[in-house]
Amino acid sequence: MRVGFIQFNVFFGQKEKNYESVERLIKNEKADLWVLPELFNTGYLFVSKNEVINLAEEIPTGETTRFLIDLSKKHSCTFVAGLAEKYNKDMYNSAIVVNKNGLIGIYRKIHLFEQEKKWFAPGDLPFQVWDIGAAKIGVMICFDWIFPEAARTLTLLGADIICHPSNLVLPYCQNAMVTRCLENRVFAITANRIGSEKRGENELIFTGASQITGTNGEILYRAATDQEQIHVVDINQQLAKNKNITENNNILTDRQPQMYQWN
Repeated sequence: MRVGFIQFNVFFGQKEKNYESVERLIKNEKADLWVLPELFNTGYLFVSKNEVINLAEEIPTGETTRFLIDLSKKHSCTFVAGLAEKYNKDMYNSAIVVNKNGLIGIYRKIHLFEQEKKWFAPGDLPFQVWDIGAAKIGVMICFDWIFPEAARTLTLLGADIICHPSNLVLPYCQNAMVTRCLENRVFAITANRIGSEKRGENELIFTGASQITGTNGEILYRAATDQEQIHVVDINQQLAKNKNITENNNILTDRQPQMYQWN
């Protein structure tokens, strides 16, 4: 199957402009699965809870979910994309999985980073895996990468590909995904953004370098750190079914959960 990421400079609070960037970038490229950045439609650096409330959307009735479903119909593909979700009285840093038939699934970010803790509730849904036909995919968002339990849980649930919408500002993730993929024998698509946001007294610079990583930890493609870019890679998703490291070692059956105890 053909999998890709969309890396671009997100404009804070300008949803239509961000939609236009996505449409323009994939206009002449085909993929079965596209991954977009975290909070791709709104930008990241909120300055108040009211701002989050005003920009967040309900799923699946919100405009961003409907936009991506329509785009899926046009391009015959699946999208994984990050957005701020409004659910009852809570706000979540979420990601959706959609295709031409509609909403497939929702993941709410479990491991919140830095100022996100002011604006969002921790994710209340367990890690899940969805069958999109050609492969089974799991989703984690940005800072989830630093917790090995996230990728391992998705692997144990049967994920072939980990889709990883991100707004990365620390320099470690791309290299760490090499280990995450190797230790779990899965593919990963980390879709980061570029540019910076300065709002109030705070400024963040996003690191780009979106990356597609293979089951042996090989970097199949890494984008530039500061350029708008998309890239598609042909993968054999069936490789993720093979969890053998040697003839006598399997990363799942060799596990000894009874020994993984701590106080």
